[in-house]
Amino acid sequence: MRIDRLGDLGTAAEVLRAVAAAARRHGLAPPAALVGEWFGAGAVIAPTLSVRTVDPGAVFPWAPGHRGDAVGGGWIGYLCYPDAAADGALPRIPEAAGGWTDNVLRLDRDGCWWHESLSAAPIAGWVVDALSSPAPPDVYEIDWEEPDFARHQVGVLACLAAIEAGEVYQACVCTQFTGTLRGSSLEFFADAVTRTTPARAAYLAGDWGAVASLSPELFLRRTGDDVASSPIKGTLPLHRSPDELRASVKDVAENIMIVDLVRNDLGRVADTGTVTVAELLTVRAAPGVWHLVSTVAAKVRPEITNTTLLDATFPPASVTGTPKARARQLLSQWEPRRRGVYCGTLGMASPIAGTELNVAIRTVEFDANGTAVLGVGGGITADSDPVAEWQECLDKAAAVVHTPFPGSLRSPPRLRLGGTPSPPERERSTAS
Repeated sequence: MRIDRLGDLGTAAEVLRAVAAAARRHGLAPPAALVGEWFGAGAVIAPTLSVRTVDPGAVFPWAPGHRGDAVGGGWIGYLCYPDAAADGALPRIPEAAGGWTDNVLRLDRDGCWWHESLSAAPIAGWVVDALSSPAPPDVYEIDWEEPDFARHQVGVLACLAAIEAGEVYQACVCTQFTGTLRGSSLEFFADAVTRTTPARAAYLAGDWGAVASLSPELFLRRTGDDVASSPIKGTLPLHRSPDELRASVKDVAENIMIVDLVRNDLGRVADTGTVTVAELLTVRAAPGVWHLVSTVAAKVRPEITNTTLLDATFPPASVTGTPKARARQLLSQWEPRRRGVYCGTLGMASPIAGTELNVAIRTVEFDANGTAVLGVGGGITADSDPVAEWQECLDKAAAVVHTPFPGSLRSPPRLRLGGTPSPPERERSTAS
């Protein structure tokens, strides 16, 4: 293990742009990045990462470490939500992909960057050159299409009928925005993390496309024998008072039901008597919204592999429903399109720092042709209002697509998202 202090190199977005530009010049694979609250750091960046398609059962394969002051390297990747949808279509991008890095750039909480290497190798010369030559922002634009209001309402009403019939108590019904990317998916991510500062953002890319996650939610943190999950259920726009969220019977009930589901999932692999609710119904700010967040903790034996842990807990409880198996079956009938990486997970397994995975919400999936897909959804309970659930989807999407939705609740206008266009287009982008 080798750790070198690099000092103040700028923001995570600036460092990511710099190493991305240098990787392109040297014919290397693009970087991967975790930005926000990962491993006690503000950012963890692999300067170049060869991302390969893997079997869904082979993700995050490394034994959990427990060091709290370094990351060093590890396996960075994603795992898609596993269920098909009503249209029976095949996945748009590989169901699982990732790659190994033996060195990372880590931004600590004091704003200092470090180079860390599991193999004790010094920082590569091309990385040193990149960090001394900041790269300007790249250009990107996404034309977003209108999501399907009517189809979402059909799904919500079907869910309410299933709740009334006693088939489920709660389920997360989702819709999708689709769009066309022109320019850089990495610049979309760099711009979005700067604007929205999500807690669990992640980016990686391959020849199949890219995934840019702006998630606020922790799916699993495993450090040694300790495991924690922090499900989010309950949402309110930031311009409203957070006290309204605490007072909402619907949102509180939704959160508590999912906490019970997480307790059950972790209980399948945890040491007997170690599952606890460490935090219940805390209101936290996320991009554009307030959320209710709870945390469930447990202890697992060292012989419990990450594969076994994922078998017990994936897909995340907060994006499925309760009972989980039946909710998943019904959601595959109610939702017309496969979720893809949305509602799956992205993260890293480090042999020295442990494993941290997000819930892939507020996440955009880009295929090799530049098609962008953004999933949004919300938990439906017995007292849900279908139109209010639609508005919640719009509230969650607004920060990602960088455009508020004026006017009717039924559907937003056609949207154009711009990164750093020419001056006349910047004016149009801001006004849209």
